[in-house]
Amino acid sequence: MKALIQRVSQAEVCIAGQVTGRIGAGLLVFICAEPQDTPATGERLLAKILKLRIFADGQGKMNRSVQDAAGGLLIVSQFTLAADASGGNRPSFAGAAPPALGRELYDDFVARARAAHPEVATGQFGADMQVALINDGPVTIALQMG
Repeated sequence: MKALIQRVSQAEVCIAGQVTGRIGAGLLVFICAEPQDTPATGERLLAKILKLRIFADGQGKMNRSVQDAAGGLLIVSQFTLAADASGGNRPSFAGAAPPALGRELYDDFVARARAAHPEVATGQFGADMQVALINDGPVTIALQMG
């Protein structure tokens, strides 16, 4: 499972002009399931994200997690994280999980996040979404759990 995490001052996702998820300060998490992933993969990835120390402490050092900072999570499915453009100019997305498995793993990831963290907002799996954010730092980190 791949994730692209952005520390944000605020972020929101809209579908057909309607806001479906919004957070203030916290993490915007784009996730992509791969064919070999299981719910356990998502569980390990979520644990890593929740403990990742990328928020400033009192001395301005990145030493606090999203949980320590009481930040929100905005979780958005993004199969394009599996893109492979090594064979030409049109990316292949064959590395992404099939849609049914991707949806199952995304839903499981979101459910686990909601059980573990007080503020979780989402996009909608498979929807055409517009995501707006203010990247804080900027801090952007790519993670992969296999």
